[in-house]
Parts: sequence; structure tokens; C-alpha cells
Amino acid sequence: MMNDECVEIRALEPEDLEYLYKWENDMDLWDVSDTLTPFSHFTLKKYIDNADKDIYETKQLRMMIVRLEDNMPVGLVDLYDFDPYHMRAGIGIMIHNMENRKQGYASSAIRLMLDYCFETLGLHQVYSSIPSCNIASLKLFESLGFTQTGYRKEWLKRGDNWEDVIYFQQLASTWKQS
Repeated sequence: MMNDECVEIRALEPEDLEYLYKWENDMDLWDVSDTLTPFSHFTLKKYIDNADKDIYETKQLRMMIVRLEDNMPVGLVDLYDFDPYHMRAGIGIMIHNMENRKQGYASSAIRLMLDYCFETLGLHQVYSSIPSCNIASLKLFESLGFTQTGYRKEWLKRGDNWEDVIYFQQLASTWKQS
């Protein structure tokens, strides 16, 4: 468990099942999560039951973001494509409910996760791929010192349209300076 004055990020617990079920099946979020089909309670319960496995085994880590003032889960922060040889991982964030956005929860959670990545896991870099229409996430990652390092034209299919993706990267050497 890691925290600052605003949020804590912690491992998934069995009592998080209903939050995961609601969030993973919210079709408004499927574009950012690349979800194409709903998740069952059974599948998500198995996922939580296996959440105790080591990041070196699963190559991913999902943490619950909890608002400290009332101990309410507000979102998730994920590490994915963990590569211990090349010392890198991808990072993603989801804050559910509009009233929980623009409150500093996402930036706090990412800062905590970056500290974990660079100080505990010893990673060299953390990266993120963000759809070009997700202006809030683009601004968030830029505000945290991530550098834009790539652009993929028409990378994601959205219905009958295509969307570009922008790649961002944070190096341990520049994070420690901030």
C-alpha cells in the first residue's frame, strides 16, 4: 500500500469485486480499455483471486485507487507489459465517475506508481499509449513530465472510424530530477 495526502493505491481485495464488475462493464470506458465483451462476476472473482501473483510472473499489476477522505475506491492504475530485462512497463489509469475526475486522484496515483516503478522495481522507463481524442489523459501525462515519443496514425478502430495514438515515456533519470 502506498499513499500521499490525497489517495492510497493498494492491491485488489475481494470486496472490490462489485467495483470491478461495474467499471469493467461500463461500455463508456471500453474505448480506453480495449474491451470488446462484458466480464462476468465469475471471471472477475478469479482475477481478484489471482491478483496476489507476483508482477514478475504475470507481467502486470493492477492497483485500486482509494480516496483517503472517505476510503472510497475511485479508480484503477495498471502496470502492463512489464519487462524486467529491458526494465520497462506500460502504465494506464482509470478514474470512474465524472465527479472524481480533475480532483488530483489520477496524478497522485501515477506519481505513487512511478515512485514504485523506479525505486522498488528499479525500472529504467515507464510508457503510456493514449488515444489522441483523450485530451484529459494527454494533459495529465504531460503535466507529470512524460515526453511525447511517438505517434501512430489511425491505430485504433472506433466503430467505422480510426483514431491516432500518441506515445509518452518517462525515464527514471528525469523522474528523479523532478
